[in-house]
Amino acid sequence: MATTIPLFASFKYADSLTVVGISFCTALVCEAISWILIYRTTSYKSLKYSIDKAAKKLETMKTENPSSKLTIKKSKTKKIDRVETSLKESSRDLSLFKFKSGAVVALVLFVVFGLLNSLFEGKVVAKLPFHPIAIVKKMSHRGLKGDDPTDCSMAFLYLLCSISIRTNLQKFLGFSPPRGAAGAGLFPMPDPKTN
Repeated sequence: MATTIPLFASFKYADSLTVVGISFCTALVCEAISWILIYRTTSYKSLKYSIDKAAKKLETMKTENPSSKLTIKKSKTKKIDRVETSLKESSRDLSLFKFKSGAVVALVLFVVFGLLNSLFEGKVVAKLPFHPIAIVKKMSHRGLKGDDPTDCSMAFLYLLCSISIRTNLQKFLGFSPPRGAAGAGLFPMPDPKTN
């Protein structure tokens, strides 16, 4: 049986507000952990600075007017390739650097999800304003009894809140990845020149 926080017990949407509130608090805790393990270190700051610098340099090199001489064009292409390679290496190093806090954050999220799952097991916490397609219905109706496709389980609401709140919180706090590292990560975009 689900229990609600006494503060929200008198509201019509008490369960929904509880899930959203816990999601917000979890996002704050995760960003605090990331700040302690990553964002305040000099290694991160130097990597971020080198990525920003390389991205700006690459942008200015690509926007400059191409010269008519072939030799100057080739040397410019080689310089652009070197800057792109440096940017990719720095982005990869940044991703590996962030990996250590990712394990701690994943553990926190796992514990909170387990707690919420035990609190709201089999309980409808929200109503969707639409009839979802089959794959979304499987996610939104996970663990719920009944046939109403607009019923929303805690897992689906928590997933939506976690994604949106944490992303926006990172942007608000200035912890979003550097603009040159946007394509970085475990699965970076392939280089079109190698094909």
